[in-house]
Amino acid sequence: MKLAIYIGKREVECAQRLAALRAELEAGGCECYVLEEGQRPEERTDMLLSVGGDGTFLSASALAAAADIPVAGVNFGRLGFLSENRPEDVAKALLSGDYTIEERTVLGAVPTDGADLGTDFWPYAFNEFTVHRSGAAMLGVDVTIDGIDLPAYWADGLIVSTSSGSTAYSLSAGGPIVLPQSEVLIITPIAPHNLNVRPLVVPDSATISLRVHSRDSKIIFTADNRTAEIGEGASMTISVAQFSLKRVRLNSSNFINALTEKLFWGEDVRNIK
Repeated sequence: MKLAIYIGKREVECAQRLAALRAELEAGGCECYVLEEGQRPEERTDMLLSVGGDGTFLSASALAAAADIPVAGVNFGRLGFLSENRPEDVAKALLSGDYTIEERTVLGAVPTDGADLGTDFWPYAFNEFTVHRSGAAMLGVDVTIDGIDLPAYWADGLIVSTSSGSTAYSLSAGGPIVLPQSEVLIITPIAPHNLNVRPLVVPDSATISLRVHSRDSKIIFTADNRTAEIGEGASMTISVAQFSLKRVRLNSSNFINALTEKLFWGEDVRNIK
């Protein structure tokens, strides 16, 4: 097996735990190489290891999706919800085949009026797209779902999330927790000024169109951890991309365990066993 290793922070490259992981993989017959920032994976690469935290995983996922290879998260960060695997567990699982490759939804965005993202911006997201204010002025966001208008959102911004991204920015803005295998998208306002709006769950077959209004001339658009500026009045059409992200899940891990261990879901003295 040929493995690309994508490292989020340079200091991790010298970490003893990473050296031990690489040595164990190579002793098991794997060919390993470090994938530098901006590089494409080499030919015949079988898998990409994302070494770091969840931010590193999002950067690595763009490289993996573009090369159509699976990505496995190795946690050297803080939370490690996407990169939940300890380095001590990864080599044994990969060498024994004790893992599953999941197909995770990727979102694509097509800019229209006033939404020039530039030629270098990769208009896809694994977790979420967002629009949010760049200054003090509130945003008005007109939303249509399959051509049907919703009441306008007045807020600091708006999130369109995949089910994988339900535990990311959408969660912190009050959105629901959704199991990753659910075929849905989530629309979540950021600090809404409408008392009667709530996050909305829609089928992932939907086409979502956004038009943003603000007294500020510039509005921030994000795709996971990448940022661009768009103009007032800009429009964006968001839908599921024609490709998916292949994510490696060790068979010893599951989503509910990650919720309880990483996000302390249900933490209550009455639940102590």
